[in-house]
Amino acid sequence: MKQRKFQVDSDGFYGVYYPRKHTDRAMIVMAGDSSDDHLARCVVRWFSQRGCACLAMSADVKDYGYHSFPLERFESAVRFLRSEGFQKIGIVGASTTGMIALAAASVIKDITMTIALSPSDFIMEGFIRDGKDGAAERPGDNESTLTWRGEPLPYLPFACRHPEYWQKLSEEARLGGDLAASRKMFDLSERLHPLREEETIKTEQIHGTLICIGAEDDVLWDTCQYIRRIEERLRKQRKCTFYSLTYKHGTHFVFPESMMKRILPVGGGILLCMVFQAGRMHPLLCRKARIDIDRRVSQLLEIW
Repeated sequence: MKQRKFQVDSDGFYGVYYPRKHTDRAMIVMAGDSSDDHLARCVVRWFSQRGCACLAMSADVKDYGYHSFPLERFESAVRFLRSEGFQKIGIVGASTTGMIALAAASVIKDITMTIALSPSDFIMEGFIRDGKDGAAERPGDNESTLTWRGEPLPYLPFACRHPEYWQKLSEEARLGGDLAASRKMFDLSERLHPLREEETIKTEQIHGTLICIGAEDDVLWDTCQYIRRIEERLRKQRKCTFYSLTYKHGTHFVFPESMMKRILPVGGGILLCMVFQAGRMHPLLCRKARIDIDRRVSQLLEIW
């Protein structure tokens, strides 16, 4: 069966469909800069091995900047997967797309498996990666990462604007010995703008199974705190079965170990150590966490 590509103008979303025979399950995959790049294809293969067809989605071709991204695109994706006969539809995202996966599942009840790796529990401010003034990333023009029904979702504003935003992130990474870091900026953002209810993702509206995965040594943001807030929120009301997989060590890249081996097939452990100081200091504990994530997520997918 051949892959099929989708365009926003004609299909309502940008993505690539990776079919699989003899299954009633499909995963929407949000990974990588494009729906057919190396990272996306590695994640797709991992889920395909576990009995899922996959529809990889992204903002556009080679674009990991999310600003005013319509959640309605997921409605279009779900309609397509339903038309293909899939009875069970899930979504997986990591980092920013982990947040997007939570937001999509909170408004689309047909999604019954949600896997969020290193997510936030709130809507982030939109960001752009266009290289303006030499910055690899900058805040959007006072816009949310996401919209719904044509309206921007309320968001937590960044503590800094362009060009200070990228300057602060670069400094934080350099001082911490990491290639990427932004945790201090996110902490400052919440101190300057205490999180409001309207900015928080309504995870209690998520159906089916919800899996949130994170590590305490994440230097992009305090994802374990965010996951604990999700857990507290779900104690009051929920429509899903919730699994919190949190680890002391694991870095921002809390991918299942066998998936990570696909993503970084040669010298993966060394490359991870180069990205994050925590990976250099605790490589074995990080790997142990990824092995546990692999086992537990695989089991939950089998049950689903």
